[in-house]
Amino acid sequence: METFRIKELTFKYPLSEKYALDDINLSINQGEFVVICGKSGCGKSTLLKHLKTVLTPHGVRTGEIYFESKVLNEVDTRNQASKIGYVLQSPENQIVTDKVWHELAFGLESLGYDNKTIRLRVAEMASFFGIQTWFMKNVTELSGGQKQLLNLASIMAMQPSVLILDEPTSQLDPIAASDFLQTIKKINTELGVTIIMTEHDLEEVFPMADKLIVMDNGKIIENGEPRIVGQNIKKLNHEMFNAMPSPIRISSMVENSLKSPINVKEGRQWIDKLFENDDIAITSIEEENINLKEEFVIKMKDIWFKYEKNSLDVIKDLSLDIHKGELYCIVGGNGTGKSTTLSLISGINKPYRGKIELFGKDIKKYSNKEIFKNNIAVLPQDPQSIFVKKTVELDLHEMLPKLKMSKDERNKKVSKIAKLVEIEDLMSQHPYDLSGGEQQRAALAKVLLLEPKILMLDEPTKGLDASFKIKFAKIIEKLLLKGVTVIMVSHDIEFCASYAHRCALFFDGNIVTINTPKKFFSGNNFYTTVANRMCRQKFENAITCEDVIKLCKVNKNQLRQRTAN
Repeated sequence: METFRIKELTFKYPLSEKYALDDINLSINQGEFVVICGKSGCGKSTLLKHLKTVLTPHGVRTGEIYFESKVLNEVDTRNQASKIGYVLQSPENQIVTDKVWHELAFGLESLGYDNKTIRLRVAEMASFFGIQTWFMKNVTELSGGQKQLLNLASIMAMQPSVLILDEPTSQLDPIAASDFLQTIKKINTELGVTIIMTEHDLEEVFPMADKLIVMDNGKIIENGEPRIVGQNIKKLNHEMFNAMPSPIRISSMVENSLKSPINVKEGRQWIDKLFENDDIAITSIEEENINLKEEFVIKMKDIWFKYEKNSLDVIKDLSLDIHKGELYCIVGGNGTGKSTTLSLISGINKPYRGKIELFGKDIKKYSNKEIFKNNIAVLPQDPQSIFVKKTVELDLHEMLPKLKMSKDERNKKVSKIAKLVEIEDLMSQHPYDLSGGEQQRAALAKVLLLEPKILMLDEPTKGLDASFKIKFAKIIEKLLLKGVTVIMVSHDIEFCASYAHRCALFFDGNIVTINTPKKFFSGNNFYTTVANRMCRQKFENAITCEDVIKLCKVNKNQLRQRTAN
């Protein structure tokens, strides 16, 4: 039985000439696990919103959507609310009550279920999702992973037949994201619920999917079994190949006739077969010398901080030094103090003990105006929090001082930055109408206009597609060459491994370890890249796809030369 059938669906947002969805024909069967991927703005989220009437955006639409053989618009609101579960990208945007137990019961109360049924369903969901230990907590006490799990449990209490998720792991740390996805797979396998989700990071969700759909410019360009789609995308030489899981990218770039792997287990087996009965001569990548400037722009010594007088310490005896022109990446679980550290460096929060120096001067001697005037710029975790105008263009102009710059100069500067972050065609749109990745790029443009000496980025790659991440890295590299220092809090392990000068792991309010990416990630079991987990039985310090590909090719060439001689 089909859960959804979409026939010749086209959709255009108001005042837009471009189709957000262009002749979409799609069938999703009951019990399938479907993953939809594509570049930011390709139409993924727009398509999902059309699968639930109350979320359908305003605009011009043609075509038809059927849910369980009925026209979706003819399915009443109550049935849609109970049968079609929808998990948003941000956990904060979906929680409506103050207590965990009440959040679990809220949907059922809204549907008018009696108390006995509500108590039974809530108890069942709390047990299934392991929520018993924090059942009576305030929602504000939960971590990001717990909030997203609570959203999921609240929806599952209504016993939906289909679960739609819009990039549900984008704000979770790698371990919490992995746990969440395993729970989704469990719901699919054990309860038979149809799963439809969009995701930028395909590393873990790719092997779980029954069907992978790739979108580009509002169209479906590939639709089928994930392994085959991955190979087809490579043949098309499409940008989305950069988003494919590391095992696929590595195996596709090394000459071989073996079956393409799609996860770490298959990747390890692929490497073993690739070098079966062969001695590997070169097992490590030579690490490039990182020539950091001697000058420190930030020094933190013995920092302690808590949000309220009688609350627990969030930052505990933290000391760190950051060099001028360095890309310093901070990783770690949700709630370990990473974002709080950024707020201390920017002077938004003040420690009750310890000393912070900016450019060799005590931060207490700066006024707030001095700190943010060409010294520090901050890209917050929620890009929406810095949008204040009705259009992206007005928002960008809002960052420029009107007295010191002519109108023509302002226009040129805004146009240049819009081109740099690829938002030229979004300038007339309201920032809130953009996709998550587009909002992230627009927010990045705003902070770059400030031309700071220190740029602090809180989850800047969240919502960005794989292709733009490469462009984003080049933007960062240009800033570093100009002497700008970049501090980046991120859950994006792959990005940090590829581009950071140094990486620091936060745990319980302090830095546990700090090192260069190769030494940092090759020494970790969980906080490391997929490429490293895939090859560590053969290679010592390969942490990126490029590292593994290089070592595979070098060793294969040496073996051929040895055989020829």
